This record gives sequence, structure tokens and C-alpha cells, in this order.
Amino acid sequence: MSITASSQEWDMEIKPQDSLFNLHLKDVWNYRDLLWLLVRRDFVSFYKQTIFGPLWFFIQPIFTTITFTIIFSRLAKISTDDVPAPLFYLTGNIAWNYFSDCLNKTSTVFRDNANIFGKVYFPRLIMPLSIVFSNLIKFGVQFVLFILMMVYFTIKGNSIHPNLYALLFPLILAFMAILGLGIGLIITALTTKYRDLVFLVTFGVQLLMYATPIIYPLSAAPAKYRVYISLNPLSGLIETFRYGFTGKGEFFVGAFLYSVVASLVLFLIGLVVFNKVEKTFVDTV
Repeated sequence: MSITASSQEWDMEIKPQDSLFNLHLKDVWNYRDLLWLLVRRDFVSFYKQTIFGPLWFFIQPIFTTITFTIIFSRLAKISTDDVPAPLFYLTGNIAWNYFSDCLNKTSTVFRDNANIFGKVYFPRLIMPLSIVFSNLIKFGVQFVLFILMMVYFTIKGNSIHPNLYALLFPLILAFMAILGLGIGLIITALTTKYRDLVFLVTFGVQLLMYATPIIYPLSAAPAKYRVYISLNPLSGLIETFRYGFTGKGEFFVGAFLYSVVASLVLFLIGLVVFNKVEKTFVDTV
């Protein structure tokens, strides 16, 4: 007995993209198990056959904080808003590391996974999302280090006063992820045709750090440059993060709201561009 095509039932039917704004987020949810497997793969493979393993989560921010403290606090005498220099720089470092890791790794998703994308179907958005979530583990470990350092300086008698703005921490973390993911999606889509962008991102992200209040508070920037620094969507997020947990500095309402709006806009643009390019990128990568 033959089975006609009309009587067959399929669990999934793959069709060409019917709309630029149809992001197929339902498919992403259906493949959530794959997302967690990729997160686990990224975590295990990155530290496999290393001597220190996950201890690198602590080693990197500790040595970076020590270097910043010596160069920018002791030698350059840059203000830290009365926050102990190691705590000030660690705050900026862990936030910046999370954003930059999300951006750098997402920006090469198409190039790094071209072989996988060309062999099997799954929602392509799963891959950059797995990067964001795997980096979240690293951030969580480093955040514990930050809390321990904050407790240490409080016991030593330093004036550290967390306030209600610390409750914005989940939102701050979410928008840092959204911002890094959005920009990364735009770049990875463009690099399928313009390979030079890979080199631009490599040093561009490093330069961006100096346009972000990582090694200095926003209040210490010259007034004529403060507006331009505030145009960086990361500035409002990191300033709020630092102010909420240390009680030093100032909460810039305008800068924070601008960061939220800019992050959402860039994320939506990234989704649309990524959705458009994923249909044909295998032919160009």
C-alpha cells in the first residue's frame, strides 16, 4: 500500500524565508536543547587540556586589574571616584570582558561555523545565542570575585555603600548581552562579503574600551568630551553597575535610558540583517 504525499505528516517543514521580519523565534525555542548542548561544548572545549582550567576565569581579571591599578592609578593618577583602585578597575573589567567576548565571538559566527551550517539545518540564531550564554558562566565566576573583593575592602574600612540601583544589575547584564549580540550579528552578516571587517573588529574593540568609562569614571572625563563618551551605549550601563554596587559616582538617568534604547535598536537591526544574510551566506563564505 502506497502512502500519498498528502497523507504524510511532518514534524517540521523547512520553507524559504517568506519575510525579512519573520525571525522564526519559535524554531529557536524548539531547539533549546541544542542551545544548552552548545553552551556546554563551548565551556568544556575552551578549557580542555589546559593546566589551570577554569582558574583562568580568575587569573585574567586579577592580572588585568593589577596592571590597571599600577599604570592608571599609581602612575597616571587617574581618579577612581574614591573607590579603591583595584575594586574600581575590576568592576569595569568584568563588565567589559563580558561585552567584548560576546561581540568578538558573535562577529565571526558565519565564518567559524560555515561547515556546520552547510550540512545540517537548525535555527542559525542558536549559535550566537550559545556564545552569549556560555560567556555568562565566565561572567558569573568573575562576579563572585568582585563580591569577595568588595567585602574585603568593606572590612578594611573603605566606604563602600551598595544602594538600590544595584537591583538594576539583571537589566544591566541583559542589555550588555543584547548590545554585544546585536553588534556582533551585524558584523558577522557583513563579513560574509566584506572580510576586512574582521581586522577592523580586532583592534576596533580594543579602541572602544578607551571610549568607555572602564579606566576612568564618566565624571572625570573633560566636560567637552563627556557628551561623546555618553553616546557610547556601554557608558550608561557600566556607570550604573559601578554606582549601584560601590555607591560612588553618579547615576546618569539620561545615559542609562539612552543605553537601553540604543541596545534594543542595535539588537533588532542585527536580527533583521542576520535573518536576511543567513539565507545565502553559504554561497559567499
